[in-house]
Amino acid sequence: MKKRINEIFYSLQGEGFWTGTPMIFVRFSGCNLRCSFCDTEHETFTEMTDSEILAQIGAFPIKRVCLTGGEPSLQIDDKLIEILHQAGYFIHIETNGTKPLPKNIDWITLSPKNEQIVLEKANELKIVYTEQNVQKWLSFPADHFFLQACSCRNTEQTIQYILANPQWQLSVQMHKYLDIR
Repeated sequence: MKKRINEIFYSLQGEGFWTGTPMIFVRFSGCNLRCSFCDTEHETFTEMTDSEILAQIGAFPIKRVCLTGGEPSLQIDDKLIEILHQAGYFIHIETNGTKPLPKNIDWITLSPKNEQIVLEKANELKIVYTEQNVQKWLSFPADHFFLQACSCRNTEQTIQYILANPQWQLSVQMHKYLDIR
């Protein structure tokens, strides 16, 4: 089955727990939600097989790949995860959590946009903060809890919220400040 790939590129992780870590990004096109702040052009994609994806990421010098989007859970499957693991990749995923994930993903970043979450746990929970009620998410089984300003527009409000609620940690969109992908 071919997957709709918006882009594949090599850069530094710009947000969350792994900020500053070199990573290969496989950005899937398409999403089941329509967030006003989304930074993916869902109409732009190339259809690729798992083998074509593996060949393209093999050109980069590391074995750490982030499946992101759009919403990657709409297209990934156990076969893709198995192929990536067999090739020695550590697999990250950034998901809205509304669809089940294949087994054996090494690092799950849940970035919920609504209440319809089907995931039962994540390594990190990263919420785009728009001054909504986020305290309820502290009971979600995750190892790390991040708040992130919405496209760097409300950074001061996000910082003030975290200072008043220190269970949260700030996730800065470093890639936007450095003007890298």
